[in-house]
Amino acid sequence: MNKSTIDANLVPPGALVTFVQKGIQYLELEANLSNDDSDMDEDFQFLQPLDLITKDVYELQKIIKEKKEKLQKDKPRGKDKVNADHVRDHEQEPIKEREREKQQREKERERDRERIEKNKEKEKRKEKEKPRKDLMDLKRSGEKETTRCEENGKAGDLEPMEICTSSTSLPCEIPSCDVVVLEGHTSEVFVCAWSPEGSLLASGSGDSTARIWTIGDGPCNSTIPSAHPNVVVLKHFKSQANEKSKDVTTLDWNGEGTLLATGSYDGQARIWNRAGELVSTLNKHRGPIFSLKWNKKGDYLLSGSVDTTAIVWDVMSGEWKQQFEFHSGPTLDVDWRNNSSFATCSTDNVIHVCKIGENRPVKTFSGHQSEVNAIKWDPSGFLLASCSDDNTAKIWSTKQDGCLHDFREHGKEIYTIRWSPTGPGTSNPNKQLLLASASFDSTVKLWDVELGRLLHSLNGHRDPVYSVAFSPNGEYLASGSLDKCLNIWSVKEAKIVRTYNGDGGIFEVCWDKEGNKVAACFANNVVCVLDIRM
Repeated sequence: MNKSTIDANLVPPGALVTFVQKGIQYLELEANLSNDDSDMDEDFQFLQPLDLITKDVYELQKIIKEKKEKLQKDKPRGKDKVNADHVRDHEQEPIKEREREKQQREKERERDRERIEKNKEKEKRKEKEKPRKDLMDLKRSGEKETTRCEENGKAGDLEPMEICTSSTSLPCEIPSCDVVVLEGHTSEVFVCAWSPEGSLLASGSGDSTARIWTIGDGPCNSTIPSAHPNVVVLKHFKSQANEKSKDVTTLDWNGEGTLLATGSYDGQARIWNRAGELVSTLNKHRGPIFSLKWNKKGDYLLSGSVDTTAIVWDVMSGEWKQQFEFHSGPTLDVDWRNNSSFATCSTDNVIHVCKIGENRPVKTFSGHQSEVNAIKWDPSGFLLASCSDDNTAKIWSTKQDGCLHDFREHGKEIYTIRWSPTGPGTSNPNKQLLLASASFDSTVKLWDVELGRLLHSLNGHRDPVYSVAFSPNGEYLASGSLDKCLNIWSVKEAKIVRTYNGDGGIFEVCWDKEGNKVAACFANNVVCVLDIRM
């Protein structure tokens, strides 16, 4: 009481007990005075602290009622009342304004946090407009817009290579007379593959069709009538209304070049003959198919899907033989080791080696820290290469659990890998076995697998590289990028020997069996065939 402004002589005996009782009455008063919180605060403005202690609820209500009536009499009428209300509102406005500003700042901070998280996620997920994953987005938005990579070669601390070092005529640029542009697709062309037989080129597009083009074996400018190319259209829909979500995401020829398998966004695999006639439709997946491969014998077809499973199909019967449900995320790639065993990889960061007839993986490789984008067995079938969003490529052996080599020189996600057609088990047994990797850091890297080290960093692109392919003799490497440029590299000299600039990002490149032509599929709906005779 000594510290209080209240006169202690006015406080009756037993005030503490009374104070507690009044606390309870205060709650009762609070409940009875008004249902509106703002009015209730006004009610208590009419009371003094001492009143709450010395008077009961009914007396307090009476005081409030009397003071309210007196105030009401003093209030101005009509316009004056409106003006008075306006004044009161105006007096309260700074408080309300501060509250609104506070709430707005909080909302802005929340939005900033969300924006930062989204930007982190976007950076992590790439520039990553992977064709196979974002087909529908790409279909809607046209050619992909990609963030320019950091200065070329920065990841490896290497300067960008000169594309040509001679005169202004740029002799390494492929002349237009050696290029045939195949038109007909009405959306981005994601995949292409030469038939092992040689003269046929297959392409798959977001327009829900695949096409088989007859190219011929001679020089481009003498054998291909570019105005009216010989093409067969493989429609993956029965009518325009049925066209949606049937983008052709993957395709593969059998070893003899007599059958073409296509995988689609609708979850169906289809088998066609070289005349473009549908032989069978394979329907069991419950999501888009991202990878499709024939075994060497040609009796089985292997598919991997977003539904997390891989399926082996009996081609002769057109029925599924076995479904493998080992992954916990979408299956991104599959690859045969031999005629009965294969590997699968997934967004779950894991690689499984499976065998027909077995109900569990015969081997599981864990080591990647993010989704595994591609896997490839080497020509001998002893080594398995993988690449991932964790920026690494790894080499695995079935003889051990951990990886044999861990290549960490890329600065961004690695989209695909390819083995050279050299070394044991190939037609070039005396040449060194190499692995090529293509990355979103805009570089291609060549790896010495035997020594487990980086051999060359090929810095000639300015945007993410989606595809690489070795020539049949292993002497050259083709690379295609979203910078619209196709480069042909000398593997031995690690420099560009031919280059071509198109009008759209490049999603895939592939060599014909003779090594004289390279096909490339573009985001501007075309396929180009380039004569690469050195």
